[in-house]
Amino acid sequence: MNTHPLRKPSVVAGIGLQESSRKGVLALLAITLADEYVLYTKTRNFHWNITGFHFDAMHKFFEAQYKELDAFVDETAERSRALGGRALGSMKEFLAKARLAESPAVALKEEAMVAELLADHEALIRSLRKDVDEAARLGDQGTADFLTGLLTSHEKMAWMLRSFLS
Repeated sequence: MNTHPLRKPSVVAGIGLQESSRKGVLALLAITLADEYVLYTKTRNFHWNITGFHFDAMHKFFEAQYKELDAFVDETAERSRALGGRALGSMKEFLAKARLAESPAVALKEEAMVAELLADHEALIRSLRKDVDEAARLGDQGTADFLTGLLTSHEKMAWMLRSFLS
């Protein structure tokens, strides 16, 4: 083990992941971070721009959702850093890596906002299911568990959104 006080210990050696596995997991986390940030931004946009009869309730509902997404963003970035990676940090990077798309810059009606957010959560859930399996295949049970936690949180958020459309 490297114990020299001026040398940084290897992240890979310290946590027992092969370098190729660590790089693969970091790639998954970068995409997840980008998706979470795009969804956070879209939810925040809808919070700011909701209008109509249900303004107060929807404004508060979207606020609760974007606050939860903000925590997911932070936790995902920190997971990347804990594995020795760099967390994406610019809109250009997020948009280049994300599987989700930005919302069009048009005023949407309440139901269209909810439907768009629901579709994004459902797409993210499907992607996370595959990512959990890939993280496990790469031998990183910690990241597989982390992604499973995100998946179940998105399932709950999707359920709440779906209840508005029933």
